[in-house]
Amino acid sequence: MIHETAIIETGAKLGANVEVGPWTFIGSNVEIGDNCKIGSHVVLRGPTWLGRNNQIFQFSSIGEDCQDKKYAGEDTKLIIGDNNVFRECTTVHRGTVQDNRLTQIGDGNLFMAYVHVAHDCVIGNDNILANATTLAGHVHVGDQVIMGGFTGVHQFCKIGSHAFTAVNSVVIQDIPPYIMAQGHNAVPRAINAEGLKRRNFSKEQIQNIRRAFKILYRSGLTLDNALSEIRGMQAEELDIMVDFIDSSSRGIIR
Repeated sequence: MIHETAIIETGAKLGANVEVGPWTFIGSNVEIGDNCKIGSHVVLRGPTWLGRNNQIFQFSSIGEDCQDKKYAGEDTKLIIGDNNVFRECTTVHRGTVQDNRLTQIGDGNLFMAYVHVAHDCVIGNDNILANATTLAGHVHVGDQVIMGGFTGVHQFCKIGSHAFTAVNSVVIQDIPPYIMAQGHNAVPRAINAEGLKRRNFSKEQIQNIRRAFKILYRSGLTLDNALSEIRGMQAEELDIMVDFIDSSSRGIIR
């Protein structure tokens, strides 16, 4: 299950049933959980921890030093959960001391070919990042987000759960949960209604989210007044939207 041409440094830890393809390098500070499949010509450096059932395709680079010029070789980490897929030529970098020393990825994510996840990013669960999506440093992505191919996200931006970005979008401010964004620079277009249906949101919940979108983006209200109106709807599914906007430091797309 481990190809004879693979290089696995002393100190690396591989769980049960791990497959390692030809010409792959695994560094001494890497720990790989059970049932992971590591393809050919992959580079895994650390400190990096992978959970169970992850699959990494050929020519990917996972856990490498970041591209931040301030990085000076400090001990930083990458932690990856379970059931993630990293397609061809994906790159994921460890964190920096300027943040929490940590890049973190949850469970069940699909990173299509040529995706880049920079230092200090935090990515939740069940997201899809399509081909050549690029996340700059310190970007946070919630759960069940879909990012269209060639989406570029500015450093420190946050993408809320169930959001959607169209192909070639350029994101320079935070995207609240449920919002479909598109453009250069990305602006709100609608709610991600189809995605919400697939995730078993009820008709009433989707209607509440649609109404909140209109209050936020179509009513002409100030942000504070719009948030007050949305809070007054007393719909539980809107709590994550309100909390997200309240905590936004870069401001949301408008």
